[in-house]
Amino acid sequence: MAKTFLRKAIVNPLQRMVNDSRSVGIILFACSVLSIVIANTSSGEAYIAFWNTAIPGPPGLHLPHSLLHWINDALMTLFFFLVGMEIKRELLTGELSSLKKSLLPLFAAIGGMLAPAAIFLLFNKQTDFQHGWGIPMATDIAFSLGIASMLGKKVPASLKTFLMALAIIDDLGAIIVIAFFYGAAIQWLYLLCGIGIVIVLFLFPRLKIKFGWWNFVLGIALWYCFFNSGIHATIAGVLFALTIPLPWLEKLEHRLHVPVYFIMLPLFALANTAIVIPPEFIAALNSSLNHGIIGGLFIGKPLGIITACWLLVKLKWGELPRGVSWTQLAGIGILAGIGFTMSIFITMLAFEDAAIQDIAKSGVLIASVIAMVTGYTWLYLSGGKNMQAGMEKVKHNRSAKPSKNIKLS
Repeated sequence: MAKTFLRKAIVNPLQRMVNDSRSVGIILFACSVLSIVIANTSSGEAYIAFWNTAIPGPPGLHLPHSLLHWINDALMTLFFFLVGMEIKRELLTGELSSLKKSLLPLFAAIGGMLAPAAIFLLFNKQTDFQHGWGIPMATDIAFSLGIASMLGKKVPASLKTFLMALAIIDDLGAIIVIAFFYGAAIQWLYLLCGIGIVIVLFLFPRLKIKFGWWNFVLGIALWYCFFNSGIHATIAGVLFALTIPLPWLEKLEHRLHVPVYFIMLPLFALANTAIVIPPEFIAALNSSLNHGIIGGLFIGKPLGIITACWLLVKLKWGELPRGVSWTQLAGIGILAGIGFTMSIFITMLAFEDAAIQDIAKSGVLIASVIAMVTGYTWLYLSGGKNMQAGMEKVKHNRSAKPSKNIKLS
């Protein structure tokens, strides 16, 4: 009886939550709101100090020195490892496995990165904030797909697949941006050691060495080398993911899904959205930094995505996903303006001043909420009309098309 009660009361609801694609976005949003509220109460200083608690490491090893850095430099590497495996699987067997399949989301992602960066620089060129141009370039996979899933059949499966492919390529672009523009001075010895480990991992299959625990030991060594190389440590997660054999990808993705999306990302949200709202909050928001972030995410994202797709279709290099209208594609472009995880992550790398970080994070959160509400409403209102038009088109085609059993003279 007790086991049955526990299963019905706790286990089954948890399983439903884990399997629901909307859950991650809801949990991340709740964690962000909770973190902001706590940071602005009387316990705010203690709360922020907790995330900055020093964690001494073994002597002789240079490791992250605080809880916040362990989350951002180590736990987020596992998130990038999971993203890297998704990228590899899509490249080998999924929507990015052929040039024809990948061209539209590829160009859409490129347009969706360049336009936001350009809009940000329009507001911030030659200011102290111009180094933050990478902040509005990123799309949050969990949030954007979660909102799209909440719309059910109003968003065609082909459009959700397009959004997933776009977000994956977008994340890859963000990873490249982090690697080349948001690292520290290069420590060449560590970098060369890291590259050597990657080469060894790629050679294992050719040397008939089976995938096993030794790969993960080398993966940890790879992380340590990149952490000390000046290139951000999370890049090691992506590189290690690319060395995973195809038969292991699905198994590892399945094992990491729950801890990454339901433990690590909520921890990231709690630690990185502890934003202290200053008395002059409105004045702080009315800065070129936030104008660039909000304009980049909410305007630049859909503008870049739609323009790139329109050019590709106009040149006849690609075509819209089946059953998808330009109106619906615009809605997906708006949803892609949900930056959140990656945008906040780049914010932490772009600026060292905590006050500037808080202003930028506020801009990211505001832009993401606007994109969520607008994108959801847009797709909700356009989804029904497009489905009805599609149904009428199908009925018309069926009635107009002669039966195969009738012979025409």
